[in-house]
Amino acid sequence: MAETASTAQWHSPGSRGGRRAFTWNRLLWALVFPQRRHRIMLTASGVLLTVLAFGIGSAAYNSANNILFITLALLLACLILSGVLSWFNFAKVHWRLQLTPPWRAGQAAVIGVELDNRKRFLPTYGLWFDLAARPAATAPAKAETTFTARGRDVRAALARACLPEAGTKLHLGTRLDAQGTARVEWIFQPPRRGRWRVELAGVGSLFPFGFLSKTLGTDASHEVIVWPAPVEYRRQGATGARRNTGGEQLGRAGSGGDLLALRRYAAGDSHRLIHWKVSARLGQLLVRQFTAESSKGFTLWLQTDAAVWTRPEQFELCLSLVATLAEDLFRRGELLRVAIDDELPLAVRSVHDLEAFFDRLAEVQPVAAGGRRSAPAQPGEGAAASLANGKRNLMTFAPDGARGVVAHVDGTQAASA
Repeated sequence: MAETASTAQWHSPGSRGGRRAFTWNRLLWALVFPQRRHRIMLTASGVLLTVLAFGIGSAAYNSANNILFITLALLLACLILSGVLSWFNFAKVHWRLQLTPPWRAGQAAVIGVELDNRKRFLPTYGLWFDLAARPAATAPAKAETTFTARGRDVRAALARACLPEAGTKLHLGTRLDAQGTARVEWIFQPPRRGRWRVELAGVGSLFPFGFLSKTLGTDASHEVIVWPAPVEYRRQGATGARRNTGGEQLGRAGSGGDLLALRRYAAGDSHRLIHWKVSARLGQLLVRQFTAESSKGFTLWLQTDAAVWTRPEQFELCLSLVATLAEDLFRRGELLRVAIDDELPLAVRSVHDLEAFFDRLAEVQPVAAGGRRSAPAQPGEGAAASLANGKRNLMTFAPDGARGVVAHVDGTQAASA
């Protein structure tokens, strides 16, 4: 699971190997052999300075001119000083990724990088951050050659290689003072639903002279679930829910038959609702609070048969319509249950239940008839298959032509997109 914004882990240049005692031998060894994924590259000006140093050095040895030797020493000192100051620039700087879910496909999402300079005196200058976002792999691929792999495995690997990937480079426009904090943001629009992985690939700087480009690789990453995009739909008139004979018990206060909770007596409450035994035991008046009995509501049932949903873009539109209708019905208090294929129906009583359904929609894929569960494992499971026989305003979804999607309520067209 991805870390939340409040519990995100801080990362620093030395966080990979843990905190170790400082020694000069370790410092010199780190300068000669940097840690893995830490790179120091010469820039164009650095290459020019190196070529110039070689030219002046060869001229100094040939002419034995002390001024040329002094000039060579100054040039080499600039390169060494540049590396040392760059090391001090990154020292005790911590960073972490912060995401702001929920994410919806096609809508802007904010990816933030928080900075904390824990040095006592020295500020930090000129940092940049390489961010990347890509669909998360469901499982690590096996190491196979194309000679031993099966054809469908090769096609799946090629499809994963063609998945969309986005990246950017964020620059810290101002200096980061000692004991100071800062934040940079990337506005990212995920193009598709599913599980995405956001990574901070590296932190770099050209400080101080621009001769060396130093980049530190990081392990800061998050996984976030992108819900289906909202879609505009047309209501066809059969959108009023039919009243059920027995009613549907909801998890909110009302005048139903099931006891929901006990609460303190308030002015205007009926004396018939007072629970005398508990009130006598606790020494204060408590009244019974019952569940509400709904007179109307919908049950959404999504069937992901690959033989029906043969077009990927039409299936994506169906998921967007399901998510949009579920959200609208929940806001009106008319969403009772949701179900996908032969899974156990989920009663939607809170926002958490709705978000759990959206998480499921983000990763669902068309399933062949042979891959679906043909029979429930237990007598109480597979209740979604029995919804078709009930009279509970069952809403199902089907393709409409080559591109559209239509929603039916008990066989009557209710909405289309």
